[in-house]
Amino acid sequence: MSDSLPDASPAGPPVSHDRAQLVLPLKREPGHLIRRAHQLAVSTFHETHGRDVTPVQYAILRTLHDSPEIDQSTLAQHVALDTSTTADIAARLESKGWIARQMLPRRQRSLSLTAAGERVLQDMLPRVNAMYEHLLSPLQPQEQAEFLRLLGKLVDPVQATKTTPT
Repeated sequence: MSDSLPDASPAGPPVSHDRAQLVLPLKREPGHLIRRAHQLAVSTFHETHGRDVTPVQYAILRTLHDSPEIDQSTLAQHVALDTSTTADIAARLESKGWIARQMLPRRQRSLSLTAAGERVLQDMLPRVNAMYEHLLSPLQPQEQAEFLRLLGKLVDPVQATKTTPT
């Protein structure tokens, strides 16, 4: 593996070529770019769906729709949250009447959508594809596919290797 990075970049070259001392311009730092992309995604979500449902709440509703009556720990894994954050959000969704929680053995809870939660989700779903098309519209179709593949690889490298065609 090389200890230097290439010079070419739309945002300008790095300040140093020595990887140990590399200082990227802020607009090229991965963390900054990921944070900006997250801001765009959340903003696009709220422009599309309003503010009654957050993107994380949508992920939980969607997961419960796709996997009804899963336990809270499994739900946390599916939506990539810690169990206590998932429990807090589930309690909020339960108070809105969108999910039902039922105690299971060993202090676990089974979660499922209520009819009201199903209506909220069904109201959102017709706008989801258009929302993502808008979000990804600065990219060409091939770039969109590559961007999503790379994001998947970044957030779940093990799963990405399982689904990569050979």
